[in-house]
Amino acid sequence: MRFRLIPRDEGFYPLFDQQAAHAAATALQLEKLMRSLPVLPDRVDTIVAAERAGDEVMRSVRLRLETSIVTPFDREDIQSLANHLDDVLDEMRAAADLAQVHKVTSSLPGVGDLVGLLCRIADANVELIAKLPTLKKLSDDIDRIDMLEREADGVYRRIMAELFNGDHDALEILKWKDVVEAIERAINAVQDASDVVEAIAVKHA
Repeated sequence: MRFRLIPRDEGFYPLFDQQAAHAAATALQLEKLMRSLPVLPDRVDTIVAAERAGDEVMRSVRLRLETSIVTPFDREDIQSLANHLDDVLDEMRAAADLAQVHKVTSSLPGVGDLVGLLCRIADANVELIAKLPTLKKLSDDIDRIDMLEREADGVYRRIMAELFNGDHDALEILKWKDVVEAIERAINAVQDASDVVEAIAVKHA
């Protein structure tokens, strides 16, 4: 067993858990918002508050990186993982903000399915991030995230096809395109985070 004069800083793990938990809770709020249009300001405020809380966690990660002597894995991987987890929250806030600013009042086929997949992939992310301290038994969670992201890609394409099928006016197309693309980016950010975790596991195998 390798002996360390200076122990590794284990304080990053709770911060990553917080980021993942914030994202999962915010995904549920975004799903409620999208399923009960027109947009309710209180729900947007809840999502904005969650995104700001995520920013505070991100600042804690950066501060810890500046002060830690021995990190649990490479500093660039810590920064990359924190960035992607923060992106999940940023994009969900963007979706909520855009829905409010654009005054989206009626639903669009497929959007409910897309935010449902966002909730599922965010939950899978919570389980994956919880395994960071051991880096064991990651494959099922990573495979699940990949599968959900592929499913979301299909739903996204169907939504885009619906938007441009000739049944919607130009203004409605512009409104929904922005919102849907933000949701899709949030889903992609979860997969990006899982890719970083997978890379970390390979380095430490």
